[in-house]
Amino acid sequence: MEQLPNYGDQRQLARCVYCGSNTESRDHVPSKVFLDEPYPPNLPVVPACQQCNNAFALDEEYLACLIECTLVGSARIADIRREKVKRILKRQAALLVMLDRARQDVRGAIFFGIETDRVRNVVLKLARGHAAFELNEPQYDTPSSVTITPLPSLSDEDRTRFETPPRLSVWPEVGSRAMQRVIVGDPGAAHWLIVQSGRYGYMATVGEGVIVRVVLSEYLMCEVAWM
Repeated sequence: MEQLPNYGDQRQLARCVYCGSNTESRDHVPSKVFLDEPYPPNLPVVPACQQCNNAFALDEEYLACLIECTLVGSARIADIRREKVKRILKRQAALLVMLDRARQDVRGAIFFGIETDRVRNVVLKLARGHAAFELNEPQYDTPSSVTITPLPSLSDEDRTRFETPPRLSVWPEVGSRAMQRVIVGDPGAAHWLIVQSGRYGYMATVGEGVIVRVVLSEYLMCEVAWM
């Protein structure tokens, strides 16, 4: 993905983009646990406090492992395809046991029970990071909606709606990365940004509110909106 400088009001990013406290570090958005090595160059980073920078790590590892186990239909390390997930599960025996117990076989269909709050926690963190990075507009309020659904479960109509960038009713903040992308691309639409093919893509846009969409491992679709 092309990295652009941010020419927006730097005061907007003077605080942790997750909680609004003083910043002591910088955080990758997305976290590297959702990507494979070698990592893409110029990964997006946002200002964060040290507490927030550390607080999401276990939930992010849980979600990365949950997605991979769901895709392969197994929590056995030998069946896992992503090397990073294998390393996590070898290191975290309790997580491996938990995922294995969450696996269910219903008439030949394999699925995993999920810890909804942990998944939502990660998705909201990612959306806040992308809103700050792309739009130069940190979102500290509770979102009006959070949607998390496996892509295969969507109807063709719903999948098309999700994948089609919405038309812009207003332009992003002057100087923001999103504004620059609008100028060089289609001036009437937002843009999907592929951080790593097959692993992670996202879109952040404004209109009546702020909308962030994320796709993880071409499997999990997420949409967070502040309207």
